[in-house]
Amino acid sequence: MTNVPEKAWWKEAVVYQIYPASFKDSNGDGLGDVPGIISKIPYIKSLGVNTIWLSPIFASPQNDMGYDISDYRSIHAPYGTVEDVQVLIDQLHSNDMRLLMDLVVNHTSDEHDWFKESRSSKDNPKRDWYFWRDPKYDSEGNRKEPNNWRSIFGGSAWHFDEQTGQYYLALFLPSQPDLNWSNEDMRKASYDDIRFWLDRGVDGFRIDSMNLMSKHPDLPDGKVVDDEPYQSGAEFFASGPKMHDYIREMRAIFDEYDAMTVGELGFTKDEQSVSEYVANDRHELNMVFTGDIVDMDFDPDSKYGRDDFHPRKIRHITNMWQRVMPKVNGWNSVYLDNHDSGRSLSRYGSDAPEHRSTAAKMLATYLLTLSGTPFMLAGQEIGMANLGKDYGTEAYIDVEGRNHYDAVLKTRGGDHFKMGDVMREIQLKSRDHGRLPMQWDDSANAGFSPEGTTPWMTVNKDYIDWNVASQVDDPDSVLGYWRKMLALRKEYTDLFTYGSYKPLSELDTGEMVLGYERESFETGKRAVVLLNFSDKEQKVHVESPSREEYEVLVSNQENGIKAGYVTLEPYGAVTLVSK
Repeated sequence: MTNVPEKAWWKEAVVYQIYPASFKDSNGDGLGDVPGIISKIPYIKSLGVNTIWLSPIFASPQNDMGYDISDYRSIHAPYGTVEDVQVLIDQLHSNDMRLLMDLVVNHTSDEHDWFKESRSSKDNPKRDWYFWRDPKYDSEGNRKEPNNWRSIFGGSAWHFDEQTGQYYLALFLPSQPDLNWSNEDMRKASYDDIRFWLDRGVDGFRIDSMNLMSKHPDLPDGKVVDDEPYQSGAEFFASGPKMHDYIREMRAIFDEYDAMTVGELGFTKDEQSVSEYVANDRHELNMVFTGDIVDMDFDPDSKYGRDDFHPRKIRHITNMWQRVMPKVNGWNSVYLDNHDSGRSLSRYGSDAPEHRSTAAKMLATYLLTLSGTPFMLAGQEIGMANLGKDYGTEAYIDVEGRNHYDAVLKTRGGDHFKMGDVMREIQLKSRDHGRLPMQWDDSANAGFSPEGTTPWMTVNKDYIDWNVASQVDDPDSVLGYWRKMLALRKEYTDLFTYGSYKPLSELDTGEMVLGYERESFETGKRAVVLLNFSDKEQKVHVESPSREEYEVLVSNQENGIKAGYVTLEPYGAVTLVSK
């Protein structure tokens, strides 16, 4: 029997993710900032969005765009001040909106005072706040790392400290040492930092790299799967034995403030493991990002390996999680884009001029007709796309993509002409695409930054045609469609947010169409959603189980339903409701 979901504010939230450096530069230094975000609150509210999630804005040397934090209670100076953030919180609350912040507590910057103390000597009280281990030595006396774990960004996850003669663990950059969550004093210090922001009115957190906080206590070697010197090790550093204990400990704090939580759940995508984090009776997280929806064109062994998107992939993932969560009384996050991915429009839809608007509206229909809390990335509402194929390597600055390109280039003798396959994947999947400056209008720098300044990141030259100003007053634009869909989701909360989900099989819809039925537990009203993930027309037979008649609630095309059939144009989306 399907559990009827209990209602909660965070289930009815629609979350608008802002990458601070890329949203709005208010002072002409080329970086977005908190005052710039404050200036756009009326615009964000006008969309029908009620929650903002800010990627990290804390003090940081910015080696990994703020995911390397040097002080959790200070703000990165180019972004503003703690007082600016307080103004943002207060203005959002006065507009009946809420704020989520990024909680990055798997690791700190090596410039954090905790780590400076930790590395100062072996007997420092904070030594055990991080992972320090003695070297190993091979048969010839050569110094080796404590284990064979590979950093997520490539190379060894261990880094030697000359002063104390030990290695420290950093699963990301060498300047991002991992915190040792088994140390109770460290945990208490982290909780004090969390309370600092909750006391200021922050409404919840997205928890970065959440399930890496518990490692296997012995830190054993990862399974050797190839002849590379370093191996994944994820089986020993992801979802370790104390992971659920730590989350429940944190949850006690969050519950004091009725705070919302969404955990980034890397390396873990199976039904059983995910449900253990979000099942209501386990009292851990409200929801998680499993990552599988943004990995659909990743090769099984490499993000930048080729494995082209097919609608079967999104059908499988959508059907699985929409059916799993009600069984465990859990809750879904619903998303297609984030700051770590290329734009879904370019990867799963089409940014070709003849299809771009229609495909963007189709993807909006997907996000806003599923059960769960929708998360959208700033720019999605105007159909922002990846950088085009005419951009070279100089346009890409993110450390992840650059490291991959350089590593492969080295194996190919430094010949850039042999890198076409690598560039193809970077042009689809690079994190840079999700971090492009917001396209506000057709003025210099897309209105993101004043004329005469140089934005920190490449501005996509398609901003001349694709920007907020050109769409804001056009009900037929992508922006107009998002507003319509967000209004309908609010009007039909019982149907689209809380209703039951039933998949339509590929036999019913054809392989290129994703289809599903929604039904309200309160009114019995039904909806059928049909999404064409192809550039060819598709025809789908629709027959109501109760023989009731359907009418078109919303569509991104002209065609309706005729004689029990729906004809979907390329990237067409039709949502039908029972009369």
